[in-house]
Amino acid sequence: MTEARTEFVEALAEALGTTPLSIAEVDALLDLAGAAAHGTGDRTSAPLATFLAGIAAAAAADRPGAIADVMARVAALTTPS
Repeated sequence: MTEARTEFVEALAEALGTTPLSIAEVDALLDLAGAAAHGTGDRTSAPLATFLAGIAAAAAADRPGAIADVMARVAALTTPS
């Protein structure tokens, strides 16, 4: 992660009173955003998919697992049959 992004993400997590994102979570969320944007052909799908991943992760005991599950679902929804 870039230093500016790391500082921003950590400060935002602290301000929100939540656990900071791990490097693996950041990478997974960026991959998810890319898959949603490219898979649908609409870049506005990226923030919406990552927001939904956040909602799912907040309710899960395993945040990385929840993000991976959302990624799999995005892939299933955007892969041509």
